[in-house]
Amino acid sequence: MPRRRALRRLLRREQCEAKGVEILRITLHVGLGTFRPVKMEEVEKHHMHSEYYSVSQEVAEKIEACKQRGGRVICTGTTSCRALESAARESGKIEAKSGWTDIFIYPGFEFKVMDALITNFHL
Repeated sequence: MPRRRALRRLLRREQCEAKGVEILRITLHVGLGTFRPVKMEEVEKHHMHSEYYSVSQEVAEKIEACKQRGGRVICTGTTSCRALESAARESGKIEAKSGWTDIFIYPGFEFKVMDALITNFHL
């Protein structure tokens, strides 16, 4: 079964790439904070635990070029979204960056990089 899933994933990736989609990889080391339930009455007061992320120079340049030509940045998963948005947090523009983030995304959050999100995360 795992091999079948891996093959399906590979085929989907190849189908996307055949349509001109460029797939880039970034890093966010997921910690317990990602899975910790929000217990605050006001969601804005919830504190995320810090997690390490890294966006390479190559990825930052490719994303910036995509945005400049009017392309879309679609994150697969909330972790990739949090890493990208963290790398653009200070300047509003994607930068090559590594560090710790406690970014918490909830309704009303202003996205600076991501245009769409594909996720299986449900509340």
